[in-house]
Amino acid sequence: MLRNLQDYSRAVNTLTWQRQIIFFGVALLTGWFFSPVLATLFFITSMLCEFADLSLARRVKGLKPQDESGIWRVYLGYLGNTVVSTLAICSYSVWVAGQSSGEGLFTSLFILFSGALYAAMNNHQIASILATRLTLYGVAFFIMTLRDIILYRPDMTSSSWLQFFTVVFVMYFVVDCSRIFLRMYRQDLKRLQDLKIEHERAKEALVLKSQFVAVVSHELRTPLTSIKGSLDLANSGRFGELPPRVAHLLGMASKNSERLAALVNDLLDLQKLEEGELKFDCEVIDMGAFLVDAINWHQGLAERYNVDLQLDAQGLTSAFVHSDKSRLMQVLGNIISNAAKFSPALGEVDVGMSVRDDRVRVTVRDHGVGIPVGAKDQIFARFIQLDSSDQRQFGGTGLGLNISREIIEALGGVIDYDSTLGKGTTFYIELPTIPEAEAKGQLAHKRHGKDAAALKRAVI
Repeated sequence: MLRNLQDYSRAVNTLTWQRQIIFFGVALLTGWFFSPVLATLFFITSMLCEFADLSLARRVKGLKPQDESGIWRVYLGYLGNTVVSTLAICSYSVWVAGQSSGEGLFTSLFILFSGALYAAMNNHQIASILATRLTLYGVAFFIMTLRDIILYRPDMTSSSWLQFFTVVFVMYFVVDCSRIFLRMYRQDLKRLQDLKIEHERAKEALVLKSQFVAVVSHELRTPLTSIKGSLDLANSGRFGELPPRVAHLLGMASKNSERLAALVNDLLDLQKLEEGELKFDCEVIDMGAFLVDAINWHQGLAERYNVDLQLDAQGLTSAFVHSDKSRLMQVLGNIISNAAKFSPALGEVDVGMSVRDDRVRVTVRDHGVGIPVGAKDQIFARFIQLDSSDQRQFGGTGLGLNISREIIEALGGVIDYDSTLGKGTTFYIELPTIPEAEAKGQLAHKRHGKDAAALKRAVI
């Protein structure tokens, strides 16, 4: 019942001006040709009923499913107001039909037909209210058409019988329209309920999936850390020189353990992002110094792909952002890794920055295969790569860029790219800058806090 009242109230609020214009038009037309006083009285009565409907619609907004008494009071209020409003329309129409030797009959029939059709189209949310309106309209129809037949008893060829049978046909048409709209509304309600049930099931499945990913990822991380540490120790040569074939196999195992560890970390980040649990530790960052650190940090990755990682030192400028340094390094690492991966052997990956309109842009440019036009949705989607066949040339899980976009957008920035197929791709990150004076003040305050903490520990 509450859902029906809510839908009915929505129609009341949405169509208020439409109904008031109709009532004003009817009152103006009939008042001009018949009685201005009764037309004004009809319009005032209709507006009072409109005000009552709007008041009830406002009450519906505050109703809760458990408030059964309130729901029934609103329903009875709508039903009573419907009776008053419909009786006013029917009474006025019957009066107009009897004026000037029946000259107002056509106008009255049109008023009732319009009201009945309007009810069929817009009052189907509550079947009892719709039935009440149509019943009263039907009674008024038959009063107007049967009056002359009862008084004068004309033969079957007269216009009075024609009007009567026309009214019967019109009422059948209106009732059939009402039945169709009512059936469509109930079907929509059933579909909506089915969608709600499916939505709840999908939410439960999503929770189970997130829990499963979290548990499996955490369970994988512990043995992976041990395996990777053991392989790195064996490959370090601390236990002596290994035979070439053994060294090759251990090297392959070490690389694959790194890939698996990266996948586990990506899955954990993805799960945290979905649950809104990914935390950010924001601080003031000097982007110029940050890029120098990023280049030094990823030189080993570039050497692994046999590419040269170049920093545009001349483009470095004083720009400060308030962001999470480790997450920003994670995003830049993903972009640099992709650039190195898709660059030709002995190629170059160029890293630079620029400042414009209180925003700093960090760019990573490769000279590789490029990205086809229209592939942006795929590039930033989850678990999707442009070449997803079993024989694809480049590895990866398809999570890095999706996670990077989520992180950058959470930090208030933008990540995107420009690409030319066959010539290369430039990925860029844009972040809002903060004034240099404010940034240096925060950095000085942070250094002062660290010095004070160090002095306190020394004293203790």
